[in-house]
Amino acid sequence: MLDIKMIRENPQMFVELLSRRGGDFSYIYDMVDKDKRRREIISQVEKIKALRNETSKQIGLLKREKKDASEVMKKVENIGVEIKAFEVELKEIEEYIHYNLLMTPNIPGKETPIGDTEDDNIEIKQEGTIPTYDFEPIPHWDLGTNLDILDFERASKISGSRFTVYKGLGARLERALINFMSDLHAIEHKYTEILPPYIINKDSMIATGQFPKFEDDAFKVLDERDLYLNPTAEVPVINLHRNEIIPVEQLPIRYTAFTTAFRQEAGSAGRDTRGIIRQHQFNKVELIKFTKPENSYKELDLMLKDSEKVLQLLKLPYRVVILCTGDLGFSMRKTYDIEVWLPSFRTYREIGSISNAEDYQARRANIKFKRTKDAKPEFVHTLNGSGLAVGRTVVAIMENYQQKDGTIVIPEVLIPYMKTDIIK
Repeated sequence: MLDIKMIRENPQMFVELLSRRGGDFSYIYDMVDKDKRRREIISQVEKIKALRNETSKQIGLLKREKKDASEVMKKVENIGVEIKAFEVELKEIEEYIHYNLLMTPNIPGKETPIGDTEDDNIEIKQEGTIPTYDFEPIPHWDLGTNLDILDFERASKISGSRFTVYKGLGARLERALINFMSDLHAIEHKYTEILPPYIINKDSMIATGQFPKFEDDAFKVLDERDLYLNPTAEVPVINLHRNEIIPVEQLPIRYTAFTTAFRQEAGSAGRDTRGIIRQHQFNKVELIKFTKPENSYKELDLMLKDSEKVLQLLKLPYRVVILCTGDLGFSMRKTYDIEVWLPSFRTYREIGSISNAEDYQARRANIKFKRTKDAKPEFVHTLNGSGLAVGRTVVAIMENYQQKDGTIVIPEVLIPYMKTDIIK
C-alpha cells in the first residue's frame, strides 16, 4: 500500500510514476481532495467537541450558582447531530481512500525499465548452452503421454481442464524436484524451511496485494469463514509476521516454503492450453525475505543467485530479464524474471520471478522493525522469489533432456532423488 501522506505531498509525481504501468490513475487527485476534506472534518469535529466541553463547564457553573443556563444550552443542543453527520461523512471518505489505496499498485522502481509489454523487458544475461538435436524435439505433452508419465485425459475426467495427473516416474520427478529445491535452499542457502497452511483468510490476501484487485483469480472455500486456497507461498509466509514488530537483530529473515498453489487463471483464456505450463493447481518452492530498507536490493540480487543455482545445477539453459513497467507485478517495484529454454516453444519461458516490494506489502500487513529499543518503528522491506516453479522445471527437464528414442535422461543432481538415471 502506498502512503497517503507521501501522495498528498506530490500527487502529480505518483500519477506520472503509476501511469508508466499503463492505465488511468487520475483518481489519485480525487483521493487527495478527499484526504484534504477528511482532515478538515477531523479539525472541525475537534473544535466542536472543544466548544461542547467548554459550554458544558459553563452550564455546570451556572447551575451550581442557580442561574439560568437555557441560553447557553441552546448553543449546544444540536451539536450531537452535527457531530454525527460529520462522522458519517468521515467514514465514507476513509472507506473510499482505503479502498483506492488497496486498488493502487506499487510505483515502479528507478531501475525498472519503462515499457508496455513483455517485449519491452530487458535481457541482462544468458546462461547455459541451448541444446541441438539430430531429430525433431517432441513437446512435453507428447513426451509425457508416450512415456505414460503424464495423463491429461484422466485429469480432465477427474477435475476438468488445466489439471494433470502425474504417473510413475513423472510423479517421482515432480517429488524429486520439490525435495532437491527445498534441500538446496534450506541446507546450502540457509533459508528457514516453512510448510504453511494451504488455506488462508481474506486479511492475508489483502496484506500481500492479491485482494481486492485479483479476487477473481482465487479459489474460494464455500463457507462463512471467508477462506481461500493458497495462490502462492508468498501469501501465507509474508503473513507470518503480519501486525508484528520484528526484532532488528533477526533481520534479514529468510524463508523457503514448498506449497501447492491454486489459481483460477481468469485472465489467461486460450493461453498455454496444452501441457503443464499454465495449470489451476501446481507446485512451487518459494523464497521470502524480510529486510532492512537499506539492504533489500542487495538481498534481492542474492535471492536471484539462489534461484539461478537451481537451473545451474540442473544444467538447463536460461536467461534473466528485468521486467518493464507494463509487465511488473501489482505489488512490486522491481522484478527479475528467470526464463528457461523450452525446445517445443523454441524460446525462453518464465520459470521464476524474483521481486522487491520494498515497504508496499509491509504497509498493508503492518510489519515493522525498530532499529533500537527507543526508536520509532519502521516498515520492513519484503522480497519474494520462485525457487522454482516445479511443474515448469519438469517441462524444462523433459524437453531439454529428451533423447532420439523418446526417453528422458535424468540430470545428475536428481539421480539420488530419482533412484534412476533415465525415464523410459
